[in-house]
Amino acid sequence: MGFYQFKATQNIPASKEEIWDFISSPKNLKEITPDYMGFDITSEHASDKMYQGMIITYKVSPLLGLKMDWMTEITHVREGEYFVDEQRVGPYNLWHHQHILIPTEHGVTMKDIVTYAPPFGPLGDIANAIMIRSKLKEIFAYRKKVIEEKWGIYEEKVIKEKAS
Repeated sequence: MGFYQFKATQNIPASKEEIWDFISSPKNLKEITPDYMGFDITSEHASDKMYQGMIITYKVSPLLGLKMDWMTEITHVREGEYFVDEQRVGPYNLWHHQHILIPTEHGVTMKDIVTYAPPFGPLGDIANAIMIRSKLKEIFAYRKKVIEEKWGIYEEKVIKEKAS
């Protein structure tokens, strides 16, 4: 069984507080997930803000439109800086996702580090090489696009500010 890591970084021309408010609210997960994944939160009475120990359950269709249950626990939170979600029930043998915010001169850098282990031993390793890794890239590319539509493109804002 292999262990893998996927990293994504996005510079956002918004304040750390704005981005934290957005990413730390479970209700926004659906907005940053591609529609074809059929993402639906099933937790009853979910809080508007993530907190350490929070359990979030949802249904998702990562492959072939097959619905599956997924449960994550928010295991670490440092308000305004980072949080970690870990799969408790779902398709992976291991899923550990760090969400990190770093203030910059023109906004914030959002870093994601996903450490994961696919199921099924050597077959999972093949699945990772064939589709899991590319599916993660696709999902994070979608999220990047949604965030750019919401807050703009970092590079354009930096160039405009320097020209002023």
